Amino acid sequence: MRLIVSELACERGGRVLFSGMGFAAESGAAVLLTGPNGAGKTSLLSILAGLLKPLSGQARLLDAGGEETELAEEAHFVGHRDGLKSQLLVSENLSFSQAMLGSPWLAPKAALAALGLGHVLELPCAYLSAGQRRRVALARLLVSRRPLWLLDEPTAALDSASRTLLTGLMGDHLAAGGLIVAATHEALGIEATEIRIGAE
Repeated sequence: MRLIVSELACERGGRVLFSGMGFAAESGAAVLLTGPNGAGKTSLLSILAGLLKPLSGQARLLDAGGEETELAEEAHFVGHRDGLKSQLLVSENLSFSQAMLGSPWLAPKAALAALGLGHVLELPCAYLSAGQRRRVALARLLVSRRPLWLLDEPTAALDSASRTLLTGLMGDHLAAGGLIVAATHEALGIEATEIRIGAE
């Protein structure tokens, strides 16, 4: 699998955030998007996820045979906001995500266990701490199998033990031939190519 970003430009609120953006990543590779707040890191992830149209340029995902696939249907996007419904149980949030995304992988209980949260399965999300909510949001990566992970500040609100778990999950995903594009202000503990957007 190969992700190809060519001459991508993004405009928000009448201002061009970036232009001429280009990079490529093969299966097993990670790309870290760095740069100051407001430079367009989240916007770039949103374009890759199919949530935002670029001003110009394109992003393409090719399968192992070189055929183009629908990028948005092959991607998991975990945004800075957790996207959880507070009134629903943790299990309900994850089951809904699995049904919506398709390609079932781990059961919600197993996905939570991988992130050290097996005990919160039947709690309402409203009862969780910020760090626990973040881990539940990350557990969505495991309930459905998709090759491209788009992560916006994935370590936000995580303690050191949870960051270690996340590093392990990302390493496993890359070792299995997955791709990761992550916007971050800090090291994630994985080998990656850094792309800086904007200037300080």
